[in-house]
Amino acid sequence: MNQKIESHATLDLRGVICPYNFVKTKLRLDTMVPGEILAVLLDDGEPIRNVPRSVENEGHTVLSRELEGEYHRVCIQKNQD
Repeated sequence: MNQKIESHATLDLRGVICPYNFVKTKLRLDTMVPGEILAVLLDDGEPIRNVPRSVENEGHTVLSRELEGEYHRVCIQKNQD
């Protein structure tokens, strides 16, 4: 059984189109302390394909990607600047 990762903050970006969902994710991560975990709720399709890849390109770590009904919950750990 998978244990759900606890996050320090949650960002609901369902209904937000690319690239705004990545920009909002990046801005939220910028306000967090290195090591903290942000859970991002994303729609299927472009958002779930692009946002995890883009945050990894920024040096952050995607800890999990889970399908929850009609959306995805992605947990991202902020990098150590």
